[in-house]
Amino acid sequence: MCVKNRYFIINKPFNMVSQFISSDAVNLLGNLDFTFPEGTHAVGRLDNESEGLLILTTNKKVTRLLFQGTKKHTRTYLVLVKNKVSEETLKQLQTGISIRVKGGGNYISSPCEASIVTDAKAIYSYAADTRENYPHTWLLLTLTEGKFHQVRKMVLAVNHRCLRLIRVSIENMLLHDLQPGAVKEFEEETFFSLLNIDYNI
Repeated sequence: MCVKNRYFIINKPFNMVSQFISSDAVNLLGNLDFTFPEGTHAVGRLDNESEGLLILTTNKKVTRLLFQGTKKHTRTYLVLVKNKVSEETLKQLQTGISIRVKGGGNYISSPCEASIVTDAKAIYSYAADTRENYPHTWLLLTLTEGKFHQVRKMVLAVNHRCLRLIRVSIENMLLHDLQPGAVKEFEEETFFSLLNIDYNI
């Protein structure tokens, strides 16, 4: 009997790792108020301090289809950085910037979409942050690549410290107003359609 795969997104809260098992004393996906089926795993990662859209599924093909195929898929992040971002700095982010990668080498980031956001709560309802009382900028960055801590390294390379990082979409899969820690399940066809990958592969 063929077991039907299941597909979920969550709004990963701050201070939670993108895994179910760890030898460290950390907050895990299994601590969410939801019973996931056996074999559920995260597709892609958000680090402990990052928030937002995280895909979970029992289908082992999804990671390969979404992140390891020839077609590049977009990921969009709402980013709170310290101090005001200038138009010149914005242009640097848009056209590509040198960042350090694993192994100690330099990597020039691919051109990306980058804009300054005047109303972060219009994009993400839970964007209110006490650090907005100090000089800051909300950015919206859309990338088609995902090096280790890439967004944080990109804004640091232009002399802005990342204060908050929220993934709000992958392709047409949107976080919308899903509450932090909440889970939403999708039918297979809808799931693959929103991610712009062929679910028949």
